[in-house]
Amino acid sequence: MSPKIVTIVGATGAQGKGVINAFVNNPAYHIRAITRNPSSSAGQELYSQGIEVVAADVNDLSSLKSAFAGSSIIFGLTNFFEPFMVHSSPEKAMEIEYQHGVNLALAAASTLDTLEHYIWSTLPDGKAVSNGQFLVPHFEAKARIDDYIRAEQPALLAKTTFFWVTFYHSNLKWPIYTPYYIPTADKYVQFASYSPETPITYIGDVTKNIAPFIKALVEKTKGEGQVVLVEIGTIPAEKYLATWAEAKGVKAQFVRVSGQDLRDIWPLWGAELGVMMEYWDAVRAKSWSITVPGQKLVTRKELGIEDGEFEGLLEGYKTFELPA
Repeated sequence: MSPKIVTIVGATGAQGKGVINAFVNNPAYHIRAITRNPSSSAGQELYSQGIEVVAADVNDLSSLKSAFAGSSIIFGLTNFFEPFMVHSSPEKAMEIEYQHGVNLALAAASTLDTLEHYIWSTLPDGKAVSNGQFLVPHFEAKARIDDYIRAEQPALLAKTTFFWVTFYHSNLKWPIYTPYYIPTADKYVQFASYSPETPITYIGDVTKNIAPFIKALVEKTKGEGQVVLVEIGTIPAEKYLATWAEAKGVKAQFVRVSGQDLRDIWPLWGAELGVMMEYWDAVRAKSWSITVPGQKLVTRKELGIEDGEFEGLLEGYKTFELPA
């Protein structure tokens, strides 16, 4: 029997690398890595591992259809933050991300004769969860894509898993989360517009830790519009910072500031990532909640993933370095 084709969008990115790790060296699967530039160093590195590398662009539906042809499994994701940084506008970034997600869904739907599973990397509908109180831009566009799949692509929906990847350990590289060293205090300070008790549900090192989730859902589930919550733990924000500090052998302090202060320091990022943290603070245990009636939320426990199958947060931070 020929190996099943696993097509991975964003194969050179963090999630893409994690998905590759779920299938690499398994003769039952043939990995097809999708990237805009196969000749890049990242693309060539994949090629050197014996992985098929194919050019396609989320702006170009025909290129996606060609790249997806014959696939049994497709992993799709969009990148809100690229257009966000280019246009300095969350509204424009949401518009672009939505079209990218629709293009991915249309291309995946063109493969239904061979497709067994469409794994769509998305996030909760924060606006619905918070009863309209919070609109987190990089959540919102994905929620609209989810709605499109449910409303316009019923045959694809039957083969779709909505894959909710939680907080990356590498997010500390973003200035709004970075702990800053204060020499006169001999400690690091993290400025936050949210409570130290705010729950952070996390995946840790995404390049390593999503692999067992991908393996389990492919082996044990069939999509059917389910949500898989991709997490390895939940701890308060202050403890999250303390875990990083313990891993690095330093002192750190969580410093609460107003949301306006955060937006004054980082206008765009404060209004984007800052509002995500304020949303988590406000809704707490409901942060990763289903809002679609009848939709099933599948947990790590239900997938049978054991603690030893992933790298813990403390261990991950021992090798993680903040930008200089």
